[in-house]
Amino acid sequence: MSENIYDVLLERGFIEQATHEAEIKELLGKEKVTFYIGFDATADSLTAGHFLTVMAMMHMQRAGHRPIALLGGGTTMIGDPTGKSDMRSMMTRETIDHNAQCFKEQLSKFIDFDDDKAIIANNADWLLNLNYVEFLREVGVHFSVNKMLTAECYKQRMEKGLTFFEFNYMLMQSYDFWVLYKKYGCQLQLGGNDQWSNILGGVDLIRRKEQAPAFGLTFKLLTTSEGLKMGKTMKGAVWLNPEKTSPYEFYQYWRNIEDVKVEECLGLLTFLPMDEVRRLGALEGAEINHAKEVLAYEITKIVHGEEEANKAQEAAKSLFAGGVTSENMPTTTYSSATFEEGIDLITMMIDAKLATSRSDARRNIEQGGVSVNDVKVTDFARKFTSNDFDADGALLVKKGKKAYHLFRAE
Repeated sequence: MSENIYDVLLERGFIEQATHEAEIKELLGKEKVTFYIGFDATADSLTAGHFLTVMAMMHMQRAGHRPIALLGGGTTMIGDPTGKSDMRSMMTRETIDHNAQCFKEQLSKFIDFDDDKAIIANNADWLLNLNYVEFLREVGVHFSVNKMLTAECYKQRMEKGLTFFEFNYMLMQSYDFWVLYKKYGCQLQLGGNDQWSNILGGVDLIRRKEQAPAFGLTFKLLTTSEGLKMGKTMKGAVWLNPEKTSPYEFYQYWRNIEDVKVEECLGLLTFLPMDEVRRLGALEGAEINHAKEVLAYEITKIVHGEEEANKAQEAAKSLFAGGVTSENMPTTTYSSATFEEGIDLITMMIDAKLATSRSDARRNIEQGGVSVNDVKVTDFARKFTSNDFDADGALLVKKGKKAYHLFRAE
């Protein structure tokens, strides 16, 4: 192995905390390391938030290391209290299994699971049939309640009330690491920086039980400059599943991120060389938009493929060029009869998810933030018919500078 993957991840901005930095770097430089990242199956698609960890897995695999993608079929039934102000809603085993299967299919697009190059495991296999007394004797004896209560993930929940149910999460995750160590020789756990306390638990458990080295490494969390998690829009999460977030919407999300986040995202979420990342990140003024286009294109290409990335880029550019409509834009089709009667702008905005409620749509319209075919509309009651169509037979509704939706008649 030429360049040490630790240095690559460090330079690209991934690494936040390491349990034993010098030892981890030495280990990654001299042998093929089996590592794992856990994914709790709380939805039927991975999100933009997961994408950073997926990128880290891809970098690690390309450097010759072996990833284990651990699907949380068991831990999802409890729920991680980290960063949550309320207890996670309970999910059925069937829903969790379905979600885990969806994750498996998505991860296979990014990670090569052939010939034992990577492993998919599901912690339901060992967590759901645990003998409680045995578990307490094997694992529980190694955890100090006093120490656990100082962990950041529990502190946040203490005010509202941390249930014993959730309190077990750290033990479960630590047990996962120990099981993967014994089954596959897994020595390293990776995860978001919010997982630090849970990762420390697993490292400590293996070192106590096996008197063997185990390590943990956490990554930067994608956040806005205000500290909010990135990958959220007014419609909700930005999904990697094209059925849930279209490639065009996915592209637009990254095209419209804050200027100050462009270089960071180029380093973390693309494979562009770091010299190019720094060059693009240094662009200023109107030129930073070019860097954003590169970012959006590169991320969309990794997640949805080159063809969809090209389509999304073409759609975005044609819009920017002056309202030229494109077949690749998010589109809602109404019946011709609907347009004969006329349809009001508030209804159109709700249908396009350009507003969260009728009052939200009305406020945006009255404040002058909405245009139809590039003409500002401030009368929220105004109805549109096919007579208002542009030359392409469509209505293009824009909210602000960044949100677009096309309406056509069938």
